[in-house]
Amino acid sequence: MIKILILGGTSEASALASAVAKRGLPAIFSYAGRVNTPKPQPLPTRIGGFGGVNGLATFLVQERISHIVDATHPFAAQMSTSVVAAAAQSGVKAIAFTRPAWQTVNGDQWQSVASIDEAVSTLAGPPQRVLLAIGRMHLSAFAAQPQHHYVLRLVDRPTSPPPLPDVSTVIDRGPFTLEGDLALLQTQCIQRIVCKNAGGEGAASKLTAARTLGLPIVMIERPALPPRHEVHRIDDVFSWISDHT
Repeated sequence: MIKILILGGTSEASALASAVAKRGLPAIFSYAGRVNTPKPQPLPTRIGGFGGVNGLATFLVQERISHIVDATHPFAAQMSTSVVAAAAQSGVKAIAFTRPAWQTVNGDQWQSVASIDEAVSTLAGPPQRVLLAIGRMHLSAFAAQPQHHYVLRLVDRPTSPPPLPDVSTVIDRGPFTLEGDLALLQTQCIQRIVCKNAGGEGAASKLTAARTLGLPIVMIERPALPPRHEVHRIDDVFSWISDHT
């Protein structure tokens, strides 16, 4: 019997949930709870963590999950690592449904770094207006470079002041447009962008906008993950489920 657990939080996860619902397959959609107003899904939905590898493995067994699809954000390294371990522990089949990483094209001015800390180090120097398009989890690290004015683009309005001395906030939710990102960079007088290599189309317009305006980007590359089976198309997810049923 098929019962799918989709670990979501991305546009790809939402698209997969719609496709699964249309096919009438039994499934549960799970949010980590990082945003205040998660997008409604056409599947039974839970919000919150599982309690590590053992907690996830227990959930898989209790809910009789047959297939787990990790469609979390490419930087959700702890969750993705737990999926691999919990699937092996519980005997549940697992796959990652993710978006390909962005690649540089002619005209890009990227400085690739391996971590948040390395990104912070690259900002040593004279004051600039910096767009931090990294979400809200790691903002405090940039307080180590207090000379800059940081512009934050966040999904939810902060419930407390951001942990940076000189900051302004833009509340917006993707997918973003080239026109909108050009306007954001110009009206905010942005001189540098710091972002994560999330991949996909929903947030790629800032890369084109930066290229158009000749702005440098500090690109935080994806974390290393355990070996796993990855696909990038919904059809490939269904083919995998069919082949592993």
